[in-house]
Amino acid sequence: QVQLVESGGGLVQPGGSLRLSCATSGITFSIYTMNWYRQAPGKQRELVAGMTSGGRTNYADPVKGRFTISRDNAKNTVYLQMNSLKAEDTAVYYCNADRVNWGSRVEYWGQGTQVTVSS
Repeated sequence: QVQLVESGGGLVQPGGSLRLSCATSGITFSIYTMNWYRQAPGKQRELVAGMTSGGRTNYADPVKGRFTISRDNAKNTVYLQMNSLKAEDTAVYYCNADRVNWGSRVEYWGQGTQVTVSS
């Protein structure tokens, strides 16, 4: 059974930091691209950051320079370090595991963790 379990969300003041974690099980973690998405109320889910199995990263423009994605293949866990948080970063953050296998896309999602940036 595949599980992706996010943790680390919460309430933080503007300018503060949070570190999200996503612990996975049931997949060969090292071969998956790992992504963080977010969805704010009334908005579509959007990609925040991703890291390929080879370690290449990409970030959405609004978070470049503030967020850092990393992974620990030994722990089957992906992280999102979020610094200089803004009110507009408030959203539910989802972990996603993604790969293409013989032309078919395989992906899994976590249940999400709430991040609220407010004074």
